[in-house]
Amino acid sequence: METLAPGARIVARDAEWLVQSTSRTPSGSVVIEVVGVSDFIKGRTARFVKELEENLEVLDPKNTNLVPDNTSGYRNSLLFIEAHLRQTAPTGTNLYIGHKAAMDVLPYQLDPTLKALSMPRQRLLIADAVGLGKTLEAGILVAELMRRRRAKRILVVTTKSMLTQFQKEFWVRFTIPLVRLDSVGIQRIRSRIPTNHNPFHYYDKAIVSVDTLKQDREYRTYIEQAEWDVIVIDEAHNVARRGRGSSASLRSKLADRLASRSDSLIMLSATPHDGRAESFASLMNMLDPTAIANESNYSKEDIRDLYVRRFKKDVIGQLLIKFPERQVLALETNASVEEEEAFEILNNLKLAGIDAKASVGKLFKTTLLKSMLSSPMACLETVRNRIKRLEKTDGQRFGDDVAELSVLHSALETINDRNFSKYQKLLKLISTNKAGGFAWKGIDPKDRIVIFTERLETMRFLKESLKRDLKLKEEAIATLDGGMPDVELMDVIEEFGNEKSPLRLVVATDVASEGINLHYFSHRLIHFDIPWSLMALQQRNGRVDRYGQEQQPQIRYLLTRSNNKKVDEAERIVSVLVRKDEQAIKNIGDPSVFMGVFDVDKEVEVTSAAIEAIEQGETAESFDARLQPDEKIEDDDNWFANVFGDEPEVSEEPQAQAAMQKMPSLFPDDYHYTLAALGAVNEENPLQLRSFEEELLIELTMPNELRSRFERLPKEIQPASNEALRLSGDRNKVMRELEESRKSEERWPSIQYLWELHPIVDWLNDRGITLFGRHQAPVIALPQLMSNEVVFIMLGIIPNRRGQPLVNKWVSIVFQNQNVKHIEDFEETLRRTEFGQALIPNQILPVDEKLLNLRGLAVSEAKKKMLEEQKKFEDQTNVQLQEQLNRLDKLKGQHYQQLTVRFADGTPLVEQKKSKEERRIEQIFNEYWHWVEDSMTTEPAPYIKIIAVLQGVTV
Repeated sequence: METLAPGARIVARDAEWLVQSTSRTPSGSVVIEVVGVSDFIKGRTARFVKELEENLEVLDPKNTNLVPDNTSGYRNSLLFIEAHLRQTAPTGTNLYIGHKAAMDVLPYQLDPTLKALSMPRQRLLIADAVGLGKTLEAGILVAELMRRRRAKRILVVTTKSMLTQFQKEFWVRFTIPLVRLDSVGIQRIRSRIPTNHNPFHYYDKAIVSVDTLKQDREYRTYIEQAEWDVIVIDEAHNVARRGRGSSASLRSKLADRLASRSDSLIMLSATPHDGRAESFASLMNMLDPTAIANESNYSKEDIRDLYVRRFKKDVIGQLLIKFPERQVLALETNASVEEEEAFEILNNLKLAGIDAKASVGKLFKTTLLKSMLSSPMACLETVRNRIKRLEKTDGQRFGDDVAELSVLHSALETINDRNFSKYQKLLKLISTNKAGGFAWKGIDPKDRIVIFTERLETMRFLKESLKRDLKLKEEAIATLDGGMPDVELMDVIEEFGNEKSPLRLVVATDVASEGINLHYFSHRLIHFDIPWSLMALQQRNGRVDRYGQEQQPQIRYLLTRSNNKKVDEAERIVSVLVRKDEQAIKNIGDPSVFMGVFDVDKEVEVTSAAIEAIEQGETAESFDARLQPDEKIEDDDNWFANVFGDEPEVSEEPQAQAAMQKMPSLFPDDYHYTLAALGAVNEENPLQLRSFEEELLIELTMPNELRSRFERLPKEIQPASNEALRLSGDRNKVMRELEESRKSEERWPSIQYLWELHPIVDWLNDRGITLFGRHQAPVIALPQLMSNEVVFIMLGIIPNRRGQPLVNKWVSIVFQNQNVKHIEDFEETLRRTEFGQALIPNQILPVDEKLLNLRGLAVSEAKKKMLEEQKKFEDQTNVQLQEQLNRLDKLKGQHYQQLTVRFADGTPLVEQKKSKEERRIEQIFNEYWHWVEDSMTTEPAPYIKIIAVLQGVTV
């Protein structure tokens, strides 16, 4: 049988099919994904298991029927050739499409894709700092994989607050249609498909919350059983192995299983590690299970190819107006008399029973102070809850503690909105222009405010009090917290980014500090309380201080000064974190290096320990002096420095431009191709179609054939049955439309980006390839050729063992007087003949019978050329294969060496565990090597196809 490769035509079950891709099952069977070509199955997709199809036949190119094209200007021929060009996958490491997305791409944002495309497998952690555009960087890479036909099935796993935002960014900018499987979406699927069907087989492209999967065992099982081409894990630090408890590892176990179900794996995280080598190793092992032998001891060289990490300071020269420098002010207020009394009582607490066995940084007294520095209301709730718990468990044992807490409870009850000094400072900050105030009226829909607090009770207090004192309507203020249902959470975020929405102010807990965009109509952010973690502080600020912010971010911190020296020193220690965050942004990049623990909870413990040490003489100045990152970075024994210490490589404009390439095309752009292809459809089945060339705009009422393709796409992108599909090839117009959508009632733009990845272009490509019958190629009379000249346009594909193209090459076999003159690249044919650049007069000539005699010779010449290309490729890849084999042998040896150390005790039980680990290592390396070998080893014979024939004519 001839080689099966994407683009091949086969006959199976008495019908003709176009091969889209091939893959192998774990048992080694070849699965062929096809789309129908014959009339009665045209456009239908199917899968065949090669070994089960007895009469499956690959059509021999030497027997290609050469047929005339009677359409005006050879329209069908041009569409037929163009469809093949568009379905030809690039095989190099350059960029062909990602940089054309509907975004203002900056050079540094292309680096992750360029790095990934140079790897055998596209498995990469994008660890850029908060706000630099990791979602967009992931989209660029996924777009390139889609153009290479390696990303039909895509899964995105993210946090519940990010579902809609991620889905919208991928669709609007890249036309990647992710079906959102939130709690409502999952219920909808349950009602649409049989209960025993896997919903993740039903949808090729989906986005789901990691928490939904964690909580829904049935869906977790379904997703783990599905196979994917690309998996994207957003906020990947949430799936790192942080602890050994079962509850802590649920996300990690899920991610571990998913990592093995996909060829390509893209992880995103601004905070990729917690300072523990083992935790970061768990992420690296998901990307490449062979890379690290000892999870406690590895170097940058072991993993340098698996991640990219840059900070704002590294790319500041490229950011320009897309990332204005922020203005930060810390505003202090003096505690009221009532607050001072509560501070005094709190400071004098003994809590001998509660804190008897508490470790440093975890005293309940410190917890109370932390809640008090948020708000007296939060502290009151904490006190009330603890008293109830103590009285319920052992009231007699904790009697003294309960008595102390009751006194504090009474003092806290005397504090209200009028004598809560920080709240009064907040009102002045918002409503006046004094001391860095906003003079905010809540009228301008483009001027919205985000207020962060750690405590739910503080959030509730702020919502009710601000609504009253700022005279805000109910719909003008909202809250965001982790206890909200995912749909409600996403709804608030969407409303805040919609100019028509009456929402003006959001009070959020730290659930809203991770990933989400709040910067569209807000550049004002207030920390009502300051988190005791630099990482949390960085995440909060990143909601408005991020790529795409067009106004100067205005960030304010509220601090309460007290006459009580210990309490006041505690607040001064917390204010050190504000200064360190600013220092990191300007000079270092990563604020977490100051504390060196790289975990939010551990950073809180560091701050708590410093506050608890005030009685031993700790001060804000001594705390500040201890947070010196330079010493940490220069310490050779510091794991963080060894792995992340180098200056990152960042591409500049010339490098980025050099990487951008174009595939050959017969049309000036996607708009003109789409318009011509729709014209062909219109002749067969009349369409309701309008076009506006100046705007590169097409309005189309979808025919049933196209609408059926949209049925499994997100409902958000589907126009109503009585509405037209609006498409524009002008990416600037699409970006403006995205901005306009934030000013209208409609949350999704009404205009979709018309480019190579849009589903309508896929549909037209499939139709274009079937414009001629079974095993046919058109003959085109071209005046630019000499009368005795004939050019056979040939497609040659060298696939790997997995059916993926390793080399795709379009060549022209040029004949003169029935003899081979030479072989040239198709791009050269286009250049010298200007084929496709001007209208070709169609004289509707019959096919010259002499051309039939040239078919076999053309195929033979093309095969020779492809075998030369195969030899070049193999000479290059054999070196790479050997390098990979040597690398894997070395790594395997390291893994076994580590086993010897771990299982030195030779008891039977230990030997049993060692044998189990040996089997696991063998399996990991065998699977990886087979993947590498199958991916880089070529099939013995290239696939050849005659696409078209150009024939010279006498004008």
